[in-house]
Amino acid sequence: MQNNKPSKTDRTLIIIKPDGVQRSLIGEITKRYERAGLKLVAIKMLVPTPEMVEKHYTLDPEWRRITGEKTIKGYLDKGLIPPLTDPFEITARILERLKKYMTSGPVIAMVWQGAHAVPIVRKITGGTEPLQSDVGTIRGDFVLDSYQLSDEGERSVRNLVHASGSPDEAEKEIKHWFSDSEILNYRLIQEQIIYDVNIDGIFE
Repeated sequence: MQNNKPSKTDRTLIIIKPDGVQRSLIGEITKRYERAGLKLVAIKMLVPTPEMVEKHYTLDPEWRRITGEKTIKGYLDKGLIPPLTDPFEITARILERLKKYMTSGPVIAMVWQGAHAVPIVRKITGGTEPLQSDVGTIRGDFVLDSYQLSDEGERSVRNLVHASGSPDEAEKEIKHWFSDSEILNYRLIQEQIIYDVNIDGIFE
């Protein structure tokens, strides 16, 4: 599905998390991706099981190590003492909090398609920590949470949206959340304006 050459069929997974649903931000969030020119090709509402959430975050066998090491580094970079020094122990704690967070209510799972889908969605969504996200991004505009607040509350940071981090990650995540039959292949009129080299046919 994904390769090194940008294609209008590039895809990425978006999940509007329970806090995004509860704050009635579904329309606002999807509007931002639509306005960028991306095409929605799959969508459903569900309450994930803890097993489904754990599988999602561990599709990459290196996730536990990488996430733990990044978390420790984040503490040290801010001059803080990490709560644990073993990256796998830290990730085990993070995963338990994520399962509690992501199963607390309905989520909206979506597949968005278009050239540069993964980086475009990441740019629109903003950084993982809302406090550090730029104004104009979804997380920067609609969330005031931080790692410090979430650590004090012993919970996951509430950042509204999950967005795939790479094309390879997107491909694995999409297969985890959707069957092939749930993803539609259809034409949008605006695609001719976005992708047609000469914008032919406007006066036809």
